[in-house]
Amino acid sequence: MRKPTAILMGAGSRGSDTYGAYALRSAKLDIVALAEPDEVKRNRLAEQLKIDEKMRFKDWKELLAVGKIADGAIIATMDDLHVEPSIEAMKLGYDVLLEKPMDRTLEGAVKIVHASEKYDKRVMVAHVLRYTPFFRKIREIIQSGVIGDLIGIEHKENVGYWHMAHSFVRGNWRKTDETAPMILTKSCHDMDILYWLVGKKCSYLSSFGTLTHFRKENMPSGAAERCLDCKVEKDCPYSALKIYLNDKTGWPQNVISTDLSREGRLKALREGPYGRCVYACDNDVVDHQVVSMMFEDGITVNFTMQAFTSEIDRRIRVFGTRGEIQGHFGKNEIKVVLFGREIENIKSEYVNDNFGHGGGDYYLLDDFVQMLSDPNYRDVSTSAADSLESHLMAWAAEDSRLNNKTVDMNAYRKNFL
Repeated sequence: MRKPTAILMGAGSRGSDTYGAYALRSAKLDIVALAEPDEVKRNRLAEQLKIDEKMRFKDWKELLAVGKIADGAIIATMDDLHVEPSIEAMKLGYDVLLEKPMDRTLEGAVKIVHASEKYDKRVMVAHVLRYTPFFRKIREIIQSGVIGDLIGIEHKENVGYWHMAHSFVRGNWRKTDETAPMILTKSCHDMDILYWLVGKKCSYLSSFGTLTHFRKENMPSGAAERCLDCKVEKDCPYSALKIYLNDKTGWPQNVISTDLSREGRLKALREGPYGRCVYACDNDVVDHQVVSMMFEDGITVNFTMQAFTSEIDRRIRVFGTRGEIQGHFGKNEIKVVLFGREIENIKSEYVNDNFGHGGGDYYLLDDFVQMLSDPNYRDVSTSAADSLESHLMAWAAEDSRLNNKTVDMNAYRKNFL
């Protein structure tokens, strides 16, 4: 059977380390053209993928100008460059794999859904948690009925103190008006997985959260604008020197510079955004947030996003009338506790191949390959239409947080759909 082909827009962290890596290591997909404005990133990935020089473009518009040259399009550009490339690719006849969130605005996400319907093209959104064996096993247990009727869920995302500093204080997703609120850019994964596990829509929602710590007024005495000049850097857990000047060259070190030598990284910390003191940045997204939800049939769900954790992980508890499920995503551990019986420990099976998100990235791309291989394949788990629900929930949560109100989700949907 012919191997499916794709074009790739964006050779940053996800474009290179996930989509490019899959094409290189799985032998299931050929990436035949690449658009990336950064010349070093573009040529480095293109050389690895053996993409002809004529198929290397600075801009996604230049790539699409050559017409339809592959089966699918992978869009891994920054959040504000999702809508137009997606729609233009669909116009040409491409099925699309789109990074989450679909757009930094709800209106943009709706446009993608409408375009998918108008041009009859399949859009798969990279909500990778749905593809993890861990969450698929939890959903399987819920749907089996072994814990009885579903009553509620408690879910927590531990962002990790240094990840918060890297991505949401110093990094690309630090400002709401340049990207989107934290609940969308970081936690639409979680809104999506909760909607998917419950299997019903959210009826009411309320949310609270603030930017508490990473503020100018919390800058320690003796601290400097940059970590390289700081007198108290050695005592700071958020020190850029500790995070980036070490013997690691993967993520997040490879984000700050294309030159990963010590000299290259020092230059990046001296001149670029990642060398700034976390208390002297222009960030405004929250560093902790909670969302309380009532789903159909009275199912209650609580979600917590917390920056101040030592680990980067997700924990979940699912409550039923006959038992509960306890899950630790990072350890791939699931416990089923049926009332009055012994605890059953379950480990889900996943590919141990260094792909991210507990195997979710790998299985997402496997599903994308299947979609491209079969024109009649419509069983896309994270279609644009279905993924829109998590975006609605995330924006409703931000509306609730900013305006101190409970959101009626049925009325909220009517405003946009």
